[in-house]
Amino acid sequence: MRYCDVSLPVPIDRAFTYSLPETLQERVKPGCRLIVPFGPRKLTGVALRCHDERPDLETREALRLLDSEPVLGQELMKLAEWIAGYYHAPLGEVLRGMLPLGGEMRSRKIYRLTDLGRDAARQLTLSHAGGEPATMILKALEERPLTAAWLDRKFPLGDRALRALERRNFVAAEESRGERDPLRAHAGKLRIELAGGGARPAKLPKSERELLAFLELHPGSHNLKDVERMVRRAGTAARSLARKSLLAISREQPGAAPAPPRAPHRLNEAQQAACGEIAAAVGERQFRVFLLYGITGSGKTEVYLNAIDAALAAGRSALLLVPEIALTPAVAGQFQGRFGDRAAILHSAFTDSERAGEWRRARSGAAVVVVGTRSGVFAPVSNLGLVVVDEEHDQSYKQEETPRYHARDVAIVRAQAAGACVVLGSATPSLESRYNAGRGKYRLLGLPERIEQRPLPAVELIDMRQEFLETRKLATFSRRLLEEIAARLENGEQTMLLLNRRGYSSFAACRACGARIQCVNCAVTLTYHRRDRRLLCHYCSYAERVPEACPQCASEHLYFLGTGSEKVEDELHAQFPRARIARLDRDTVSGKREYESILSGFRERRFDILVGTQMIAKGHDIPNVTLVGVISADIGLGLPDFRAAERTFQLLTQVAGRAGRGHLPGEVLIQTINPGHYAVRMAAAQDYDAFYAKELEFRRLMLYPPFSAMANVLVRSENPDQAREMSALLGQL
Repeated sequence: MRYCDVSLPVPIDRAFTYSLPETLQERVKPGCRLIVPFGPRKLTGVALRCHDERPDLETREALRLLDSEPVLGQELMKLAEWIAGYYHAPLGEVLRGMLPLGGEMRSRKIYRLTDLGRDAARQLTLSHAGGEPATMILKALEERPLTAAWLDRKFPLGDRALRALERRNFVAAEESRGERDPLRAHAGKLRIELAGGGARPAKLPKSERELLAFLELHPGSHNLKDVERMVRRAGTAARSLARKSLLAISREQPGAAPAPPRAPHRLNEAQQAACGEIAAAVGERQFRVFLLYGITGSGKTEVYLNAIDAALAAGRSALLLVPEIALTPAVAGQFQGRFGDRAAILHSAFTDSERAGEWRRARSGAAVVVVGTRSGVFAPVSNLGLVVVDEEHDQSYKQEETPRYHARDVAIVRAQAAGACVVLGSATPSLESRYNAGRGKYRLLGLPERIEQRPLPAVELIDMRQEFLETRKLATFSRRLLEEIAARLENGEQTMLLLNRRGYSSFAACRACGARIQCVNCAVTLTYHRRDRRLLCHYCSYAERVPEACPQCASEHLYFLGTGSEKVEDELHAQFPRARIARLDRDTVSGKREYESILSGFRERRFDILVGTQMIAKGHDIPNVTLVGVISADIGLGLPDFRAAERTFQLLTQVAGRAGRGHLPGEVLIQTINPGHYAVRMAAAQDYDAFYAKELEFRRLMLYPPFSAMANVLVRSENPDQAREMSALLGQL
């Protein structure tokens, strides 16, 4: 009897052994996916090892093999083992994260209200059902049935209340199972057109006659989805007509329109020196890490492009990682223009089929350059020669959900195993990377000047304390900033305004008792979003409608304090009613199409002013932007995080670099109530070296990274006393 150790996407750090039926014994290989029984469910796992060692316990039989060849090669399997060990993550969940869509056999538990529960929800007589969490769960289920995963995400401490509701027969659970194979799923839109191969039967169903009549009236190839809007049951009719050879069905391959080939730019002396060192290391097939420190607008992307050229010339593949979905389309356009069909794009804003299609292209070798966000570090390219991590300092590279990992560090480990080079690029390198370069662990490469000798923008600090003393108003905009925006509108130039806070107001409070409305999960104040008339937690995404009265004292006198990007946009419309204003943040962008629409509109000058959060701060090269305004430089400084000053410096420096990237000079106005803070002052001076020296000394005194390593341990329990007790025990280790 043959057995197989299978890693499953469950939060258990061990493999499970299954017996293999005779039909699979010679076909299963490590890295292939198997569908196996797991309790009452069926799960998709990854084969780790096949053997003849009979386990002590009785085994169950694997159900089905999904792949004839491994979908995860030996290199990625070893990388998964390293991640699981280093970050203490279950191997099965790491392996699931390496695939474009995770498990294919999905089993979901769905909760719905019973008649008893519906009555209880109406009356809210819930003291016997578990208290406040039970109230919230019943109110949520009153609107619609919800999955166990959704309830766990919204109410992390609601497990006990949910079980109590089940025991009281207020809620009922049922399993919903579905099977899919995204790696075999076909990507692209179906197209139909008439075919002349078959004789038309005398009698056809009405839907088929209507579809044929439409195609005869409108000859040519049509998107089936579009036809379905005009012809009833067109999809079913099309498949039936195709079987009768009266109609041809084809699949349109997805992907961005090919960008026109782009000639390489003439490199300046510093760029040539950087490219020469990287190309030499790539050619020698030796593992090296380069830290490319280049000021904003210095042409780091051209260095990346030339480094990738060197890797391809050596017959090797390349990865480029960017920190956010927002950056991918802009970078992807440049890389597809340079490398054409040899480049693939991987990020979560694609549809499932598009993402799987690009994954297959990388795995087959059709694409040898992969551009992606954090998870792009797992792209299944072979013969890896170069990994580029753009904006290496960005915290978006750190995944906060299981499996937790830092993509920059994983990229270095993967490159080391492959004998590849790593290029870490940034205008504001993380202190850890800059420290490693100073110790000789990384090779430091510098780009000290902007391309074409363009000057850095002039930066001015505006003290909002003085502004208040002179105007006696707590205004969002200083007089100086309003004057400069008006001047840009007059001259036909564009403005970018940064406020790194979403929503309309920071919180809702009661004038009578002073209570602030807080998240039921996180105990932080909820942010007011005016357009949706809701209060939202920006940590766990819990949301509720704005109450008619204070939940604490029933007073109707609620008010909203603080300013977010939504409020900035509204106030700009009031100040400049004729200006064309767009906003770019997580509330206006739900996918790549919305993002591309807003940014392309701004680039094509259909908007005069772009308001946004940190999404606008990096990676954008828009020549007509001559003014950048920072509404409040102080937002991040008060956070209880030893990296608060570093992140504030990085954000201010990056957004300042959006101004003056064309032939017109740029100007940056930074509003602050703390102009003397070293992070704000040195960002205004655009002096990274001075900031690095000062911040590094603070870290040395406090033994913070890079002089130590830190781990965050989260203790979660429905019982506060139990959580405190466990925390105390951990503190004694």
